[in-house]
Amino acid sequence: MTVSTMRLTGVAVACALISTQALANDPTLTNPAISAVLDGYYQSAERPMAERVEGFGLGHTELALSANIDDMFYGKLTAIVEIHDGETELGLEEAFIQTLAMPGGFSIRAGRFLSDIGYLNNQHVHTDSFSDRPAAYRAFLGSHYFDDGVRLSYVAPTDLYWTMGVEAFKGDSMRAEDEHGERDFENLGVYTAFTKFGGDIGDNSSWQAGLSYLRNENGRMTAAEEHDHTEPEVHDDHGHDHDHSHSAQYTGENTYVADFVYKWAPSGNYKYQHLTVSGEYFRVTDFKPFEEHHDDHDDHEGHDDHGHGEGGKDYQEGWYLSSVYQFSPNWSAGLRYGEVDTQMMHGDHFDPQKLKETEVSLAWHHSHFSTVRLQYTNQKGTNFDGIEDDNVITLQYVMTLGAHGAHQF
Repeated sequence: MTVSTMRLTGVAVACALISTQALANDPTLTNPAISAVLDGYYQSAERPMAERVEGFGLGHTELALSANIDDMFYGKLTAIVEIHDGETELGLEEAFIQTLAMPGGFSIRAGRFLSDIGYLNNQHVHTDSFSDRPAAYRAFLGSHYFDDGVRLSYVAPTDLYWTMGVEAFKGDSMRAEDEHGERDFENLGVYTAFTKFGGDIGDNSSWQAGLSYLRNENGRMTAAEEHDHTEPEVHDDHGHDHDHSHSAQYTGENTYVADFVYKWAPSGNYKYQHLTVSGEYFRVTDFKPFEEHHDDHDDHEGHDDHGHGEGGKDYQEGWYLSSVYQFSPNWSAGLRYGEVDTQMMHGDHFDPQKLKETEVSLAWHHSHFSTVRLQYTNQKGTNFDGIEDDNVITLQYVMTLGAHGAHQF
């Protein structure tokens, strides 16, 4: 099997309701935690902006190594093996250090890791209750946004859980398309700020809500005369961009995210029965070229209400709502609905696009370390990258070997 050029990218887990000190429990340099996650699937058709292809394939197969470096630092390394068009890609998704003993609730993480914006983004994809991330994540964050950078976070000493943080990243995977290679990109391209708060409701329920902001210095499109946008790679059997498969498909200078999650379990015991309801909303602004003056021309298609013509909407947006119910120790069922509204530049005007996805999943968990999932997806596209309405069936397994850290809230 051909081995493509090694692709180094970054990902991390920042436990939302677990303090930094929780990383410092058992593993040490002489006894590190070593784990592997095996992800395999069969899928009946391709989905827009998704990494899984039609037929049999390997998904997000993960190899991880983590340990306390000493009493001051924790470190983690995660490699990902993925298959695209018959080629094997090895990516480095986590390679970071994190402080363990900073005073006052502060901590610093540096290296390659997942941004802590939103709810799902700072979680490994194998912990998801569905085979792919929501369409909004795939469109605006490349499924899961990881990068090289640094994070400063703070957990407040309050009865209500409250954390906040700021991040700075290179931002290569968040750059707007530059087909002609003539643009000068900022080397420090992405800055984020986030806050999350949550608590308990009696003995059975808990909740968390968050607000996030991402500033992308390289997110605005180039001028229309320089931009000849082609259909995305999902429609070209040989057009997948292996070096940027995790790049955001639609960008802008400003991205705003609001998220929430509610969890219920009898007496707080999640082992036998629990319900999780979550949702997120994305709005992306300032994506049109500076050179474009959309007040100087008439509407190209004559459909202002729908965003046709040179001006169109001045934002792109997406959202999802998910509910997952584990009704026994070994079975869970999930329902998720999401939409994404984007705009595609064609010459001197923008055409609106919309994608709607309804997903139903049924999963069997023989143990905490093994999951077999059957998922049905109904996708409806309105001028969305040429996608037609379709029904997709996915059969997936996710198996964990070795010591693996606790999942987040």
